[in-house]
Amino acid sequence: MTTAKIETKYGVMSVEFYDNDAPNTVANFVKLSKEGYYDGLTFHRVIPDFVVQGGCPKGDGTGGPGYSINCELSGNNQYHDRGVLSMAHAGRNTGGSQFFICHSRNNTAHLDRNHTCFGKVVENVEIIDQIRQGDVIEKITISE
Repeated sequence: MTTAKIETKYGVMSVEFYDNDAPNTVANFVKLSKEGYYDGLTFHRVIPDFVVQGGCPKGDGTGGPGYSINCELSGNNQYHDRGVLSMAHAGRNTGGSQFFICHSRNNTAHLDRNHTCFGKVVENVEIIDQIRQGDVIEKITISE
């Protein structure tokens, strides 16, 4: 199982990826992380009781890696529960680098099978409650 450590000023979140359910999305996130793409980018969108979103190189939600990946919506684990990582997009099959982490299930059910869930925070999930707009993703470290 592929895992990651997402370092923030509040601590380190441990993530387990859905390798079997979203293999291409996981591979894309892993590739970008290993290249250092996310290091130093901000969480540019924070909506309480909904999501924290990051991965935009422009810092305003309009940027990406210069390519798009297809959504993977038919696997298991395609439910936006607390701590789930999912790909942000501007329409089906337009994701690239932007991702979000869900605060709770309260306001995210409509995202199920519309955005690709590709992992979940399994340790220190409470950090997402502390993240504020503009906070930095210090580093993402991948373990395979």
